[in-house]
Amino acid sequence: MTRLLAKVCGMTRAKDARLAAALGADMLGFIFHAKSPRNVEPGLPAGLDKTRDLRGALKVGVFVGQTADESLALMTAGGLDLAQLHGGQDEDFCRAIGPARVIKVLWPERAANLDSFQAEVDRFASCCRLFLVDAGGGGGGHGRAVDDHAVEILAATRFPKPWLLAGGLAPATLEAALRRLRPAGVDMNSGVECAPGVKDKDLLRAAFDALRMAQSSQNKGENP
Repeated sequence: MTRLLAKVCGMTRAKDARLAAALGADMLGFIFHAKSPRNVEPGLPAGLDKTRDLRGALKVGVFVGQTADESLALMTAGGLDLAQLHGGQDEDFCRAIGPARVIKVLWPERAANLDSFQAEVDRFASCCRLFLVDAGGGGGGHGRAVDDHAVEILAATRFPKPWLLAGGLAPATLEAALRRLRPAGVDMNSGVECAPGVKDKDLLRAAFDALRMAQSSQNKGENP
C-alpha cells in the first residue's frame, strides 16, 4: 500500500500551519520570495515546533532568486528541513544544498516533448529527494492546473524519484488529478485559500477528505 504525500504551501500564519499538520500534511511550505504575496520571514517557521505544533510535518523553504549560500542561511534561520528550488536552479545548486534536502521543481508545459522532459528529469535525479511538477512555464501560485500537453508528457515520464503534482489543486479536483496522473503526492496552495496566503479551514478539511478518498480508491485498485 503506497501512502499519498500531502504538502500545503504558501503558509503565512502559524494557525494555518498547525491546522494543516493536524489534518495530516507531511510537508508545509514557506515561501521566501519578495514578489510573492505569500512571502514570509524565517521567524515564522522557526517559531513552529515540529513535534508540538506540526506533528512531525517537515518544514520546506521555497526559494526562487537566492544564491545557494543565502538559501542555506534561510534554512538555518527558519529551522527548515527541505529546500524547494522553484527558480530553475542547476545541479550544482542542488548539491550545495544537499540532495537529500532538495525538492526540485520542473515545468512540463515548457518542454518541447517527452524526450526533452525525460532528459531533464534524468539530469536532476541524482541531486534531489523529490520532484515537484508545476503548471505554467515558471513560478507558481497561479491557481491553474497543468495543461493537456503536460498531462500527455507526465503520463509517459519515468520518474526515478517520487514526485508531487502542483497547480490549481482544490478539493473538487484532487481525486480526478490523482487518478489521471498517479503522482506520489500533491502540493496544495491557492486551491485551499480564501485569499493569497490565507488558508480556508473548510477548504483544507475538504481537501484532506478528498485525499483520503483518493487513497482508499488507490488501495482498492492495488488490492482487488
